[in-house]
Amino acid sequence: MNVSQNLFVGVARLELHIPEARSLKDRRRALRPLIERLRNRHRVLVIETGHTDLHQRAALAICGVSTTAADLEQRFDRVHRTVDEIWAGVILSWDVELVQV
Repeated sequence: MNVSQNLFVGVARLELHIPEARSLKDRRRALRPLIERLRNRHRVLVIETGHTDLHQRAALAICGVSTTAADLEQRFDRVHRTVDEIWAGVILSWDVELVQV
């Protein structure tokens, strides 16, 4: 298979604080709507990558693929705006890395 088109992969690492969570069930209840909204609205893969045993903290990896870096940058900007708009807790960090494959 010969692929002549550029391919870009982006990964964002998102760290969240969930002050109202008193149990892992509370944590899941807070994260589920955010994860589903990001997946459905922005065509990205979202997975939990850390702090799965902590009640009030979560680490998410958000991945996207595109044929242009500009499209991918815009998509991650929209994802970040969505998190800002709907997340009731504290955003501890947001880091994005784009790689051309």
